[in-house]
Amino acid sequence: MDILLAIAIMALGAVVLGAALGYASIKFKVEGDPLVDKIDAILPQTQCGQCGFPGCKPYAEAIAKGEVDINLCPPGGMEGVQRLADLLGREVKPLDAEEKPKQIAIIDENTCIGCTLCIQACPVDAIVGAAKQMHTIIAGQCTGCELCLPPCPVECIRMEAIGENIDNWKWKYPVVEIKAADAARPAIKEAA
Repeated sequence: MDILLAIAIMALGAVVLGAALGYASIKFKVEGDPLVDKIDAILPQTQCGQCGFPGCKPYAEAIAKGEVDINLCPPGGMEGVQRLADLLGREVKPLDAEEKPKQIAIIDENTCIGCTLCIQACPVDAIVGAAKQMHTIIAGQCTGCELCLPPCPVECIRMEAIGENIDNWKWKYPVVEIKAADAARPAIKEAA
């Protein structure tokens, strides 16, 4: 009988706590701004801070609030400015800084002293290595933000432009919208 009473008390406690958590999740629900999410999706996610914000999400929030212009992101380039202008219905402005080619960091492994300062500075964890051991860059992770350059005491890191190849090539002209392409597909199948 004591066991059944203990189980009943625990079940009642679980129901009360579950109800309290359910109420709290409804009462204190935090909704994100869908516009911020759309703007953030356009930004290059380099988290480089070249726009004056600590990352892409805070910059997207400031754009959505109308606090800053849409032309402050050098890694996004004029293509990013154009896409933001299209999304927000704003005027396209020239890029506020010099547009740089896509690049990645390269560490001279013979010069690296393993100080870990570059690892601490990298916002996307693209640098691996241990203290007093040589470090290296994970090329697929590196966004080319250049934040690893200033802290390096031996200047063993350099930026190298990424050449255009089949993996990173993009159309230079506007691409037909997907809806228009999908609408054309039935006509192509019928002709075949």
